Amino acid sequence: MAKQRPRARLIYNPTSGKEIMRNVLADVLDILEQGGLETSCHMTKNIAGDATRAAAEAANEGFDYVIAAGGDGTVSEVVNGLASASRRPVLGIIPAGTSNDLAKSLNIPRDIKAACKQIVKFQTVPLDIGEADGRYFVNIAGCGRLTEITYEVPSKLKTMLGQLAYYVKGLEKLPMLRPIHIEVEARNFAYSGKAMLCLIANSNTVGGFEKLAPKARLDDGLLDVIIVKQVSLPHLIRLATAALRGEHIASDRVVYYQTDCLRVHSVDHVDLNFDGEYGGPLPRTFKACKHHLKVLI
Repeated sequence: MAKQRPRARLIYNPTSGKEIMRNVLADVLDILEQGGLETSCHMTKNIAGDATRAAAEAANEGFDYVIAAGGDGTVSEVVNGLASASRRPVLGIIPAGTSNDLAKSLNIPRDIKAACKQIVKFQTVPLDIGEADGRYFVNIAGCGRLTEITYEVPSKLKTMLGQLAYYVKGLEKLPMLRPIHIEVEARNFAYSGKAMLCLIANSNTVGGFEKLAPKARLDDGLLDVIIVKQVSLPHLIRLATAALRGEHIASDRVVYYQTDCLRVHSVDHVDLNFDGEYGGPLPRTFKACKHHLKVLI
């Protein structure tokens, strides 16, 4: 009797990036099938949480692998569907989005077919994820007006302009930037005061900045916290330039530390961003879930 092949559920977003998955889906399925995976598909609908529900169903149905094809938002939704399952399938990633931050951190090829060929080598590493009162994230949780850019950029604009769409939206928001008041409490740190933004990173690559959290690792059981204190607009632009080189953490206007658990709250109404999607208001307690998933690299 022939040995049963491992089952994979491909969850793909047809509108991610420049809608590339629409054109390469047949090639993707062929590579996965030829590589030994019995693969079925779920095309995400334009409904919040659809990829999360599809991933949870795949976990409950006993799939061995769940492969997220799309951008960071699609990957994050899939992770949220897998994270609370009693038996968690191995995560695969096909980077078909605009930024693909997690894929960059894992050195997954940007080329779709190359990423598929890497998947069927079945090499895995443990993956930490962040958790905030039942909501999971793989790259970043953050607050501050700049963090609102990612979920305010229309999908059609991202399809047309790619990464440039975020910069266009960022320039639009610059004149409206105002500091927020935050209170941060952790076992090894506390901060109280005004800030331009507060980022809680799981990976070193955030929003296309590959050195924003230069000490971050995806398997160390720690979250990297970056707080930019109140600064003038020209100073903020200089810090953004320094962040391209990972040199921003040397500034006295930047607080950078690592912890496995922290609580953030505010006297103001402050909204959160989870992996580029709206995440509701503060307060929240954040913690690192060490080696919570396995991911194909």
